[in-house]
Amino acid sequence: MIRTGIFSGSFNPIHIGHLALANWLCEFEELDEVWFVVSPQNPLKAKGDLLDNRFRLQLVEAAIDGYPGFKASDFEFHMPVPSYTIDTLQALDKAYPERQFHLIIGADNWALIERWKEYEKIITTYPVLVYPRLNYDIRIPGQYPLVRKVNAPVIEISSTFIREATQAGKDVRFFLPEKVRELYLHK
Repeated sequence: MIRTGIFSGSFNPIHIGHLALANWLCEFEELDEVWFVVSPQNPLKAKGDLLDNRFRLQLVEAAIDGYPGFKASDFEFHMPVPSYTIDTLQALDKAYPERQFHLIIGADNWALIERWKEYEKIITTYPVLVYPRLNYDIRIPGQYPLVRKVNAPVIEISSTFIREATQAGKDVRFFLPEKVRELYLHK
């Protein structure tokens, strides 16, 4: 069975923090691959200044080009909006029965997990890898053996930071992969 990490997000835009975490999970955890699932609309976030879905997918494809353990996915583009994780995971199970899906979430999302649709079903059915974020304590109750904290490096870069910095005319060349920077700055 192929162990596939599902890293779902807006990726508005994707940056080196996303990539470093996914790389760490492929190389130092039990994952065979990580799929970057671009979400059209997170139900817990305002749509705000979300870039076009296809453009965000194009940025992810550019960012991961050449790395065999990563895949860009538009799976949620074909599902009802907003995107609910439980619906995505169940649809992925049906579409790819040869894979075991592991949900990748940050400690910030773990702190909000009770607000997610059918969260108990998620954390009792699927392996969940919770990565650290600054100022978030990860506490996992013992009744959820499929949920575990991973000791990935903490990289506090956000897409919001990237958007605000570029709008302010800052040079963000070391926060974005070169191909992403070229596409993003010339959108």
